[in-house]
Amino acid sequence: MNKQSIYGLTIEQLTEWFLENGQKKFRAQQVWEWLYKKRVKSFSEMSNINKQCIQLLEEQFEMHTLQLEIKQESKDGTVKFLFKLPDGNLIETVLMRQKYGLSVCVTTQVGCNIGCSFCASGILRKNRDLTSGEIVEQIMNVQLHLDEVGKDERVSHVVVMGIGEPFDNFTNLVTFLKNINSPKGLAIGARHITVSTSGLAPKIYEFADLDLQVNLAISLHAPNNELRTQIMKINRAYPLEKLMPAIDYYLEKTNRRITFEYILLNDVNDHKEEALQLAKLLQNKRHLAYVNLIPYNPVSEHIQYKRSEKESILEFYDTLKKNGINCVVRQEHGTDIDAACGQLRSKQLKKAK
Repeated sequence: MNKQSIYGLTIEQLTEWFLENGQKKFRAQQVWEWLYKKRVKSFSEMSNINKQCIQLLEEQFEMHTLQLEIKQESKDGTVKFLFKLPDGNLIETVLMRQKYGLSVCVTTQVGCNIGCSFCASGILRKNRDLTSGEIVEQIMNVQLHLDEVGKDERVSHVVVMGIGEPFDNFTNLVTFLKNINSPKGLAIGARHITVSTSGLAPKIYEFADLDLQVNLAISLHAPNNELRTQIMKINRAYPLEKLMPAIDYYLEKTNRRITFEYILLNDVNDHKEEALQLAKLLQNKRHLAYVNLIPYNPVSEHIQYKRSEKESILEFYDTLKKNGINCVVRQEHGTDIDAACGQLRSKQLKKAK
């Protein structure tokens, strides 16, 4: 039986565990500091923790349950990691160098059940949810990589946009967010963390009520039900009539800006007509709406989709701008490696067959 990742415990849960095991309360804070501040690689390195306590930790927990399988480095500084989980499943994590700092994109599930027709992540259906510890460990592994490079750099931003639907793994997602945000841990600011959802409306309400100050992004990709259902199966369960009220509730509850992700697919959703529909859809919330236009990274399994022409992207952008919608064309990262989310994992699974 695999031991639990210690990174899956919040500081409160770790404190409770120590008390239940006859240890002093302050031990939790000591261990927490060794994990997140000093970033040791084994329990035995925790020099101010007594041997009995170290033994207890080693019996109950693992520190490193992810095994690095492949590391790809791009010319632009992007690093893509392929990790193997204890059960043999593979996941991806990506480090991106941005103007504002170092951002890490994490995975929340093995595979995905959302079934977006353009996405490499959903080629294989969901095998299981990741534990909160497995999600936190992705950040820790990237930070350890930075530590080894020796430039005194730290992960400053996190996007939960990797393989899987984060809101379909809600409890573990929330624990992960609390752990990386903890001021006594990695201390990654809530406003430097973004969670992306394909539109699970009930969870948007729940997320709003948590008042975490974490950013929210909606994978929209189409401005009407017919087109959105065509490319995103989730729209059958949560069409725009259900999704948009949930977004309105979030905006009213938090007064925080929402990013709308929009992948531009050549001659599918990139016409001026769709741009005008999108502007109309967001008109009543444009003061808190921000559209991220994403040039498509082609995937061999989805040859029906191609990247939009530059002229189409610019016209779409200009149409939104002229209609008062804040938007940007996303800067690309890792185009000389397996850039699309899930692409590296998919290739490795094919080789293994």
